[in-house]
Formats: sequence, structure tokens, C-alpha cells
Amino acid sequence: MNILLCGNEKVFDGALTELISITNKTKEPVNCFIFTMDLSRVKPEYIAIKDEQIEFLNEVVKSKNQENSVRKMNVTEIYEKEFGYCKNENAYCTPYTLLRLLADLIPEIPEKILYLDIDMMAGDDISKLYNTDISEYEYAAVKEKYGSWFLYPDYINAGMLLLNMKKIKETKLLEKARDLIKNKKMLFADQDAVYHATTKKLLLPRIYNEQARFNKKDTVICHFCKRLLLIPYPRIENFKQWQIKEVHSVLRCHAFDADLEEYIKLKKQYEDKIDKITEKCEEKFL
Repeated sequence: MNILLCGNEKVFDGALTELISITNKTKEPVNCFIFTMDLSRVKPEYIAIKDEQIEFLNEVVKSKNQENSVRKMNVTEIYEKEFGYCKNENAYCTPYTLLRLLADLIPEIPEKILYLDIDMMAGDDISKLYNTDISEYEYAAVKEKYGSWFLYPDYINAGMLLLNMKKIKETKLLEKARDLIKNKKMLFADQDAVYHATTKKLLLPRIYNEQARFNKKDTVICHFCKRLLLIPYPRIENFKQWQIKEVHSVLRCHAFDADLEEYIKLKKQYEDKIDKITEKCEEKFL
């Protein structure tokens, strides 16, 4: 199964938790691509994911199955050519949300790939999703929980996109989406661009991108995205899976406790490993 994630060095916790949850629940090999870039010209913290982070993620997934892999793809040059200084570079999310729109320009990307936002967890074997037949569609997605009420009845949440790259290249979906990003300011940039550029999509049940309820037993992909609550007072909550205290106390979610316990241990291993490398470097220059 081919998976696409996107982000900078700050998505490490999301990638680690997400990949743990995925590889813990499937026997099929997982081949993960991570699109990243250096965009420090926009913000100093927009630094590409580190090689040592990728190396550790690769070690973790291979410990589950030797056929698993994590691969870093630095797309800075392509991003700058396509989106540098564009109208949506400072949209509601970071510019890293635009990286998925470059997938058709990367020769190594296979004909079928599952894009996932970094704030998602697998509640079940994702092969149930991945093996969906999309041969006649550009992609499969789930309706957006708010957008399908207030914008369009078939408006999608682009946090999960099962992509048919062969069909996408035929219809030029991502090319059209990039043109929209470059030339028209949009409220939900990447998501709006994908929606408006679509020729034919397959809408899937909410279990493949659950955006509101975090403890449902049939959930395959759980999305820790923003949610609007009206009771006891109107507010927006936005807690991610690696914010374990809030996941437990506020979201009252315990569905991923085994995965998150493993994450805590592995994160400590990673930090210890980096500390040792830092100490050796310091000793070398003393």
C-alpha cells in the first residue's frame, strides 16, 4: 500500500503516531512517501523534515514488517516553481498543504496512492480503504462535515484522498487545481482547488475519514481535525492525537491508547538517540 504524507520537521510526532497506528493494524506492506520542503523564506520554522527523523520512522515501520518503508522527497524546487509567492501561499493552513497537489509531477509516485493528513490515526486495517476500486474515478474521498452543509452537498474533506494517479494525469486534475491555487484566492485553498478541478470522484462512508466522533468502533481512519461545538457554549476545538492529555481529558478518546503508549516509548528512544549524537558532536569540537 502506497501512502503520501506532507509536512516539515514539526510533523514528526504526527507521522510517528500515524504510522504506528497504520502498521500495527495491517499485514500488507506499507510504502510511505513524505513530501517536504524548506520554506524558511516565509517563516523561519518552515524547515524540511530532517533525515534523522525519516531514518527513525523507517526503522519503526520496518520493525513491524521488513517490506515497509518511509522515503523522504524534498520538493522545494518544484514548489517554488509552481506556487512560490502565489495567492494562496498564506492560506488558512501552512503551504505544506499544497504539496499533495504536486504528486503528478513526481515520477516516483505510483499509479495508486493514499494521501493522508498528518493528524489522522488508523482505527482498523487501512487495506479496507486502500483496496477500494477507483479505476473509473480520479479519487475517492469522504464528505466534509461542515462544508457539505454550508458549501456544496458533495463537498469533500481533502484530508484523505485515495488517488488514481493514472486517471488524474489523463484528466489533468492536479494541473487544474494548481492553476486555481496560482490565480484565485480561495478560503480553503487546496481543498477548494481539488473540489473545483474534479471531473469524477467516488464518495465513501464517513468511517474512512471520521471528523467528529473519536471513539467509534467501526472507524478505519480517524481525523483529529478542528471541530465546532455549540454546547455548553460555542467554541472550536483542535487537539491532535499526539496531545495525549487533551485527547483523553477533552476528547475522551481512548481508542488509540495502545498506539499512543508505543509512541511515547519510541519518541523517548528518538530523543535519546539525538542527544547521544549531539553529545558526540560537542565532544568532537571541544
